[in-house]
Amino acid sequence: MRRFGCNSLDHPRIGRRQLLQVGALSLVGTSLADLLRLEAHAGQAGQRKAKSVVFIFQSGGPSQHETFDPKPQAPEEIRGEYGTTPTKLAGVHFCEYLPKLAQRADKFSVVRTMHHIADRQFRNEHHSCHYFVNTGSTELPVGDTNASIALPRRGRMAWPSLGSLVAYAAPNDPGVGLPSAIEIPRANHMKYAGRDAGLLGPAYEKFGVDLAPACSAEGGSCPNCFRHADPNMDPERLPGGPRAWWDHSNCRKPDFHLPQLGVEQGISIPQLNNRSELLQTLEGMRRSLESRPAYPIEVAWDAHRQQALQFILATTPGQQSPFDLAQESAATHELYGKQEWGQAFLTARRLVEAGVRMVQVNLRGWDTHQNAFRDLKGRLLPALDHSLSGFLDDLSARGLLDETLIIMCGEMGRTPKISPITVGGKNVTGEVFTPGRHHWGDVFPCFVAGGGSQAGRMIGVTDAHGGLPITEAFTPADLAATMLHLLGVGPDREFHDADGRPYRIYRGQPIQELI
Repeated sequence: MRRFGCNSLDHPRIGRRQLLQVGALSLVGTSLADLLRLEAHAGQAGQRKAKSVVFIFQSGGPSQHETFDPKPQAPEEIRGEYGTTPTKLAGVHFCEYLPKLAQRADKFSVVRTMHHIADRQFRNEHHSCHYFVNTGSTELPVGDTNASIALPRRGRMAWPSLGSLVAYAAPNDPGVGLPSAIEIPRANHMKYAGRDAGLLGPAYEKFGVDLAPACSAEGGSCPNCFRHADPNMDPERLPGGPRAWWDHSNCRKPDFHLPQLGVEQGISIPQLNNRSELLQTLEGMRRSLESRPAYPIEVAWDAHRQQALQFILATTPGQQSPFDLAQESAATHELYGKQEWGQAFLTARRLVEAGVRMVQVNLRGWDTHQNAFRDLKGRLLPALDHSLSGFLDDLSARGLLDETLIIMCGEMGRTPKISPITVGGKNVTGEVFTPGRHHWGDVFPCFVAGGGSQAGRMIGVTDAHGGLPITEAFTPADLAATMLHLLGVGPDREFHDADGRPYRIYRGQPIQELI
């Protein structure tokens, strides 16, 4: 009988000889060919190409058409309002509002045929797809729905986040003095499924650091942040106007502060000399953990406290804190851009230099149901084009790109056909929303650069409308396997949950065109 919450494909296989002796290959969901492949890959374990990974999560799901897979020959309701721009690769075009990335296309690859294989009610919804992409999974834990996966649930057998897998299987080198997986810049103000350590336990949680000020916008790169329902025509109702329709008083301040201890009650680095305030903050951390039923509070508290104290020692006054961007030159700030996303990428570079194995950078605002072409052209695409291009250039100039793996994707793509989110829907000033694209898990793009990955490749082909793969497609499990492979983690690696049950760390296969 199947154990509740277990997936036989996660667990280590019995040896090939024993299986052949009992004729039981089919009983464990594998085959002789699978076993031969695993044995071949296992011999490659330890051949690390990447020293660090930067995972850029485009929360909301960017459109494939308005980024790396435009369809200029499609009908207008499919191709959208934008043109294309040629890249350095013959015959390859990107969206016209990514000109800098287009001229650097020889430095990265794009997998154009990522997809979800779960049932449609899961692969087209944010919560489920957040879980899939952030854990490298293809199905929800047993007992979960799209609604429940975003909420704490006792007894959930959740797969670990990508950061937790890295913290377990490829931790920082001794002496680094920082957590192995760090999430920025608004880690604790973003709540999404798949961010926790799951079966690995709290010792391998990502360490969330809030660097950016609290923001009431839906997305974008502060100070150029926005809400998709912002009015088009009435300047008095725009943020900053006398009749602004949403409170932006705590927003539009792009400069990062020094980090807080991963909790909203945290204290800034200059205050850490005050012992009583430090103790109060740690107690606040304990109270916040009590609301999370996944682990016994004593275990979670001890692991979180150790991470926090390790973090404090590495970032106290007098240390060369990787979060202190004032140490960078004006030219470097210009290269990345002074908006929030540029500062986040600059912080990621400094964390990589400090020896952190994985940095997750969250970019909000890609859920473009309405006013999509206004916001992509005016807010999202120019900020990404400038900051990510600067990141690539800086890593390359410093000799870090070959050893730093960069992966960027959202949790899904967008529908091929453009339509309004609601027919006749209006914003706060009575203007009818211009249309956009909606949730689509059948295909989405993934940007991959550095870390020993192959560059200058467009992997996979979609149909004429950009809605379905017509060549081989890849899952988040394959993307996670690719990341682990480049970090030198072999497919035979396993971990054990709190009850001692073993699990294989690979759930997919590395994307061969990338490695």
